[in-house]
Amino acid sequence: MGWAGAVLILVAYLLLSMERLTGQSALYQWMNVVGASGFVVNGWWHGALPSTSLNVVWLLIGALALWRIRIRRGSSTSAM
Repeated sequence: MGWAGAVLILVAYLLLSMERLTGQSALYQWMNVVGASGFVVNGWWHGALPSTSLNVVWLLIGALALWRIRIRRGSSTSAM
């Protein structure tokens, strides 16, 4: 889980850096949320509470961003 999470977060960052995705992209945020989830499981399993805590916050930031993206999309489709 930890390695999969690491790869997913790194690929997300690579795609962001190469301007293939934006920070407002749902795909980018999902990659971060799922990747952070892998780190949370791995950190908890190994008793690495600082890492687990950091990744819970990372996951929540991504979830908040996804919620805002969804709200923004919902309001743009209802305006049409």
